[in-house]
Amino acid sequence: LFSLSATLLWLCVTQLACGTGAVGETKNVVQKDAEFDVTYNDTVTSENQTIYAFNHTVSRNKTEGVHVSVDVLSQGLESPILFVVRQKQAVLSFQVPLILRGLYQRKYPYNHVGRTLCQPPTRAASETQYFFVDVSTLSSQGTNYQLRVSRVESFTLQTDKKFTFTASPSQPQYFKYVFPDGVDTVIVKVNSDMNFPCSVMSIQDIQCPVYDLDNNVAFIGMYQTMTKKGAITVQRKDFPSNSFYVVVVVKTEDEACGGPLRFYPLRPDELIDAGNRTKILDVMVSPAIDSKVYVMGMLFCLGIFFSFYLLTFLVACMENKRSVIAKKNEKLQPLRTSTAPSVSPPQFPFHLNLYCRVDFNRLPSSAADNGSTLSSEAITDSATSTDNNYGYMERSLDSVGRSRQESLSSVEEDDYDTLDDINSDKNIVRTKKFLCVSDLARKDKRVLSKKYQIYFWNIATIAVFYALPVIQLVITYQTVVNVTGNQDICYYNFLCAHPLGALSAFNNILSNLGYVMLGLLFLLIVLKRDIVHNRALVRNDLNALECGIPKHFGLFYAMGTALMMEGLLSACYHVCPNYTNFQFDTSFMYMIAGLCMLKLYQKRHPDINASAYTAYACLAAVIFFSVLGVVFGKGNTVFWIVFSVIHILATLLLSTQLYYMGRWRFGKITTCIRQCSGPMYIDRMVLLVMGNIVNWSLCLRPHREAERLRLLPVGHRHLQPLICFSVQLRSGERIQCLALVCILFTAVVWGFALYFFFQGLSTWQKTPAESREHNRDCILLSFFDDHDIWHFLSSIAMFGSFLVLLTMDDDLDTVQRDKIYVF
Repeated sequence: LFSLSATLLWLCVTQLACGTGAVGETKNVVQKDAEFDVTYNDTVTSENQTIYAFNHTVSRNKTEGVHVSVDVLSQGLESPILFVVRQKQAVLSFQVPLILRGLYQRKYPYNHVGRTLCQPPTRAASETQYFFVDVSTLSSQGTNYQLRVSRVESFTLQTDKKFTFTASPSQPQYFKYVFPDGVDTVIVKVNSDMNFPCSVMSIQDIQCPVYDLDNNVAFIGMYQTMTKKGAITVQRKDFPSNSFYVVVVVKTEDEACGGPLRFYPLRPDELIDAGNRTKILDVMVSPAIDSKVYVMGMLFCLGIFFSFYLLTFLVACMENKRSVIAKKNEKLQPLRTSTAPSVSPPQFPFHLNLYCRVDFNRLPSSAADNGSTLSSEAITDSATSTDNNYGYMERSLDSVGRSRQESLSSVEEDDYDTLDDINSDKNIVRTKKFLCVSDLARKDKRVLSKKYQIYFWNIATIAVFYALPVIQLVITYQTVVNVTGNQDICYYNFLCAHPLGALSAFNNILSNLGYVMLGLLFLLIVLKRDIVHNRALVRNDLNALECGIPKHFGLFYAMGTALMMEGLLSACYHVCPNYTNFQFDTSFMYMIAGLCMLKLYQKRHPDINASAYTAYACLAAVIFFSVLGVVFGKGNTVFWIVFSVIHILATLLLSTQLYYMGRWRFGKITTCIRQCSGPMYIDRMVLLVMGNIVNWSLCLRPHREAERLRLLPVGHRHLQPLICFSVQLRSGERIQCLALVCILFTAVVWGFALYFFFQGLSTWQKTPAESREHNRDCILLSFFDDHDIWHFLSSIAMFGSFLVLLTMDDDLDTVQRDKIYVF
């Protein structure tokens, strides 16, 4: 309005003054009747002004564009030429040379300017409209110019029909599109074979003026930068006129698209030659999917994961039927001569260490030194100082079973393992060449159950406090995108981003449903096993009490919760994926990987596994480094060298801790090196070497920060169980059919999942325009893309990995713990 008012005021003053200039000279005003597609060569000075009058017929059913093209033939102008186009409902003004500014206010002059006039809708079936082009300047020297006004025959885009055009910074192009009947959503695709110059595509409502220059194209509508590809999904509900403009602008500089940075001018008023920045592009508007495809996509997603619930129910029914038949056969068999092995009193020093308190200041020095032998006097003193020690030893197996079911709230780990010789005892047991599970399962089950339940409660607390601010932040991100129209904020696959409500890419969010549903299913499976195991303890089943791997379910509950949170946070990340919230997608990946490794280690080392507080503190440090990698690691070679060195040193330290079962000193290691002796624990050494090779290989991926941050937890999750299975087979242990099926199924699914993961449909490591070069169309049901399939397959693969950990030692449920090998 201000521009219109100023222009009209200037024209009125000029007419009323009868051509009188600022210096009192007479200005000649010449009006010419002009025609389309005719080139007018003329000269303008401060003493004369030329007005070109055009008229054309506008039809309600057909829209034709009008393009004004101007060339200034003179060089070294004192003052630019001002062109003012007066229309019925708009005024367009521009100067030639046109000065466009880039980064750091650098100035680029353009002597050739072309602008398209906006075409406001008309209510009449047909009417004649007039517009005028006024040419004036304040330069006293004569300036030659060329003016040409032409019709744009292909101003209105057709559905599914490609149109090719040329654009430059001083000659932007825009076209009109009208929604056909029955189409509510379309995808506007703009492509080019040229990476540079960088350009911007914009979707604007039908109104005047049209913002079609580099310095104002971001004022209204939706817009995104592009090199070779650009795509924006447009919905009819956002445009009351049922039509919109597709605007394409070539930028004056390429920094926004990742191009080189031009030199900085020496003088503030220096003009920089922009060179040839013409770009050939094509635009095509295609109908997007309808509501039926949305419904099919949601039903497909739900159907896949509900099938796992159905399959689990069928397997549970088969297992229950088999157990019932086994019990019937057991009742029909004749009574055995001995239904249970004889139970002897607990042997010293194991149970004495757990349930007796001994003052080692009263022991002989030889016993205190090695902890392997105790004098009869020490034993007698210990028994005298404790009222009911041998009374406990004479208790029946029934009383032992009842004691294990007491409330956990009254049990503290500090009540046990408090003897002064405990460290010596650990040195003797854990440094044996061949360890059995019974050597590392000496603590009371009630204590360990409470210890491992803390994993679940801690991760539940972490999940609540982590998820709430994440949800609030991504809602803010999505609101900013919808309000500003800036499509460069979020790194979607724009060729397969289906909006729903306020969400820009609903399909990427929906595909994360598998993590939540399968995580919940895993929790239900673990709960069933927990109930069955507790019932076995209540009826004093010897297999549950003394055989197999000790069963503790706290870590399994934590793993299922972490899988559900991974789905929730991955969905939050895909609301608006970018480098500032990338850690939302990876944090619980690290949590899952850490919990899986802890569970794998806990199975045969229940007494010496890390506490929940230590484990989560270490995982917090890992997540902290991953955040640093996102913020500072982009293209920073020094950071990744430091990160890799820290990672390698940390894995070496952890490997040493695992190799010596926590009973090591630097002096022991240097002595072994000095003596050049071979490793005492061959299998353990091979296992750790293979694990370290996997770790170090994942560090050697330069300039692939996002993949590296994701591959670390993914690699740990499925490679370490495979290594452990190889050791199990070497130890002569057999794998049950269910576990073998889970292993093979999980390995195959992981292979396909990683294939789709490496497709790389977008990457926040590059500029938004460069990221869009990797965008591809949907490949499943016209609704899901490659990354959605990665979500499907990875959630199934994680669920399978969890089942592998849950069932991998089921064949040992009837094997005495002193016959199960520790590796």
